[in-house]
Amino acid sequence: AGFADVFAAADAVPSILAHRPAGLEGFDAGLVDDTRRAGLHPEGIALLPEGGGWLLAEMGGATAAEAEERARRLEADLSRRRPAPSTRLLVDARQMRRVWQVRESALPATARPPGRPLTWEGWEDSAVAPEKLGAFLRDQRRLWERHGFRGDLYGHFGDGCVHTRLDFDFETSEGVRRFRDYVEEAADLVLSYGGSLSGEHGDGQSRGELLPKMFGPELVEAFREFKRIWDPEGRMNPGKLVDARPIVEGLRIGGGRPGRGEATIFRFPEDGGDFSRVALRCVGVGKCLSRAGGTMCPSFRATGEEGHSTRGRARLLFEMLRGDPLPGAWSSDAVKEALDLCLGCKACKTECPVAVDMASYKAEFLAHYFRGRRRPRASRIFGRVHAWAALAARAPALANFLTQAPGLSRLAKAAAGIAPERSIPRLARRTFRRWFSTRTAARRAGGPRVLLWPDTFTNFFQPEIGRAAVEVLESAGFAVEIPASDLCCGRPLYDFGGLSAAQHLLRGIFAALEAPLASGVPIVVLEPSCASVFLDEAPNLFPESEPARRLSRQTFPLAKFLEAHAPESARPRLAGPVLVQPHCHERALLGTGDLERRLARGDAAARILDAGCCGMAGAFGLERGRKFRVSVACAEQVLLPEIRASAPETLILADGFSCREQIRQLSGRRARHLAEALAAGIARTGGFAPPDP
Repeated sequence: AGFADVFAAADAVPSILAHRPAGLEGFDAGLVDDTRRAGLHPEGIALLPEGGGWLLAEMGGATAAEAEERARRLEADLSRRRPAPSTRLLVDARQMRRVWQVRESALPATARPPGRPLTWEGWEDSAVAPEKLGAFLRDQRRLWERHGFRGDLYGHFGDGCVHTRLDFDFETSEGVRRFRDYVEEAADLVLSYGGSLSGEHGDGQSRGELLPKMFGPELVEAFREFKRIWDPEGRMNPGKLVDARPIVEGLRIGGGRPGRGEATIFRFPEDGGDFSRVALRCVGVGKCLSRAGGTMCPSFRATGEEGHSTRGRARLLFEMLRGDPLPGAWSSDAVKEALDLCLGCKACKTECPVAVDMASYKAEFLAHYFRGRRRPRASRIFGRVHAWAALAARAPALANFLTQAPGLSRLAKAAAGIAPERSIPRLARRTFRRWFSTRTAARRAGGPRVLLWPDTFTNFFQPEIGRAAVEVLESAGFAVEIPASDLCCGRPLYDFGGLSAAQHLLRGIFAALEAPLASGVPIVVLEPSCASVFLDEAPNLFPESEPARRLSRQTFPLAKFLEAHAPESARPRLAGPVLVQPHCHERALLGTGDLERRLARGDAAARILDAGCCGMAGAFGLERGRKFRVSVACAEQVLLPEIRASAPETLILADGFSCREQIRQLSGRRARHLAEALAAGIARTGGFAPPDP
């Protein structure tokens, strides 16, 4: 239901509660505007009826028909209000999810609003009786205006509980004084309505000093006496509800933001290029501490230690900048140790409510940490895998003998720091680039141009995937090209903080692809981790670069490209049961919608696993010691049990080279790339593109 403003929406709460909704949430136009500016949930925003304040009322029943009938009665009741709100009744599950996401996006939309000052929770949780909500919100807005604060209103309106984040100034003594004055007046306002200072999140230190206003001195003394019985020395959570410290004591950034103006290599455009804002992005919700569903945070799920969670690492980065209790700034060994088990899966970039991007923070930290130090062996070997593979490809038989033969393989793994339980991937006899340059099959020259990116792993290790992709794209009517020179996106460098080298490689790509970028030629990237460099790291390193922007706009994974550009008549199908392990980077940056739609059109009984990170994560799972153990633990949570339970004829799809290697090495099953599976569906192919012997 859309009302003229959020106050009118709050006024309607009591009449809606009479219909006994299962849920009743509200929010104002400011939240919708901030959500739109943040680029979140456009589909949900489009579904909202016209208005400047909204209520989402969810109706239930013994059956869907009963729930819908109750919703229609509520809608009819609302239509009799004067003025009547605009309404929209949603019964489609997808649409309902999309609209709820607008309300659920309140924290990420308001915590770091683009182009606005930082906002803080400081007074986010007051509650009054629902029938008093409209009048209370009007008075609260007037209080904001008097103090010069701005915020959005949202919350559990059916319970009279209101959330907000306000743009308090905690960086100056005057700002801290104004914050204290506001909190005192806000408490008086809530209590004048017979409300509660905290409706949901608890009192703690931020409310403790105010509790005598709400409960009176006699009850607070009873609280103190009760606590003294069980905690006579005052050791358990001191300074909070009783004998509370002043509200403004121990403010996280009282007096200034640590690390402000710190020079970084990544530009962090979402945080205005300011790493002090980066370090403050985490607001402590703790969604990264989930142990099931989604991907975040794989290292925490494996170790159970909060220091290896997104929240724990974000806190350590803040303490590093502040220098208390972590001295040493960018050379801190404690931060290095905590970041060491970060798999760089990028899940936190989209699954964290405030989009903490720990993969880029880790790369930035390591770039500073190793400045002036000798980099570890893993960095020199795995970070430069493209150079080593190009060298080995000159004599692939010799390279494979040295890395695959018993005895020699053990020596090679020991020299590279690879876990003895692992095997080294085998080089192909002929690279994809060499095949592409010498093939005699007729190419489609008349169709639309598409540039196929021959990544390191496709080119040197599994060229059959590149050949399959060419076949699929040409069968769909496209003229396939590849870059004239051997290029590398530098993906492995980010895992070791090699940002200067990564910048150099990207500049080379901008120069080499100048013509196709300028003419808008789509770039199909088969390896999701390479696509993530073009979509994510390149704009972060070069936010003002037009080639970087073009590269990001023109990059497509195969499924997304075919969904967007291939004609309906050229849609190869899959057959049989299919199990899909999406790559973490693709899931985080693009979602799996295009893949889901493509699989749904086939004859396959396809299932996309909610298995989290496979655990290989580039070279992470190859390294011996605890990284290998964490890698296996990640795979054993969902992925490996699902594969073991699947029938032998089940097709396992995994577009990531790391995912396919993890599956091969830990289960003995061979996973295929989508390109191979689609090529098998083309009538003239007759099967998968055969691998090189």
